Amino acid sequence: MPVAVELPLRGRGGEPISFARTVYSHGCAALPPARLQRDPLVYYRTLTAGRKHIEVALRDRRGKLSVETPDRAGVREVRSIERAIARMFRLSDDLSAFYARIAHDDSLAWATRGAGRILAAPSVLEDVVKTICTTNCAWSATERMTGALTRLGDGAFPSAQLLASTPEPWFRDVARMGYRGAYVRAIALAVASGSLDLEALTDRGLDDGDVERALLQLPGIGPYGAAHVMLLLGRNRPLVLDSWTRPKYRRLTGKRRAADSTIRRQFSRYGEYAGLAFWLFLTRDWIEEDPAEASTRLRDNLS
Repeated sequence: MPVAVELPLRGRGGEPISFARTVYSHGCAALPPARLQRDPLVYYRTLTAGRKHIEVALRDRRGKLSVETPDRAGVREVRSIERAIARMFRLSDDLSAFYARIAHDDSLAWATRGAGRILAAPSVLEDVVKTICTTNCAWSATERMTGALTRLGDGAFPSAQLLASTPEPWFRDVARMGYRGAYVRAIALAVASGSLDLEALTDRGLDDGDVERALLQLPGIGPYGAAHVMLLLGRNRPLVLDSWTRPKYRRLTGKRRAADSTIRRQFSRYGEYAGLAFWLFLTRDWIEEDPAEASTRLRDNLS
């Protein structure tokens, strides 16, 4: 496959970015329209460039993020793909201060080798919709719903306009989204009409409180969902507390009980990186020495 572009696996502060740790950073990263090849490690993702849907192959080549396309892409398509991938890997973020903070931390020093970027989708809309698809259901249901959305989008994640124009029965009968379908369609209608600008939440001029309040106003997004989306936005303070993270925390610490306030207090020492530190603490075992084992481990942890 032709190499469309190569990007440095370095953050804005010069800190390393681990390709493996990023593509295995959370469960939603592997949901359709993405897929992972384990050995060698390749991350496939269908992106929309203009009017085209292009499946790109991402891999680490000697410390650079290599982006390959099935056919030679045009200049505009390459620029669109590059912008999407820069957002997904949050190449403009600077985690060097976080790495300095955890360099001598017994439980987190391992992350300084390049962990800490939580792979985002190309759009905030996709991150919000996929987060809604993780609520109150088994992981297999999340995969089913996102698979249906990808088929609706002809292999790519559907646009707000397409979601808004899709009849309500499709969400109920085809995607089988239950109550989530009405939430997803309502958000898509608001985005398509211009009354809701989710991409504005990427503005670093907004403080965490503004972003959290905006997310909590969305149908289907509660405290868990807001914290999850904020982590994908690179806003690393909120802790994702849910039916998976709480038991995993107790298992790792050996505590039979731990109130949310107790967990927040333990990680408060990481300041603006509290939520990221919590997530890394929980997911260290997703990749040990062999990254090829991560896909199975991730599925086992989230099922």
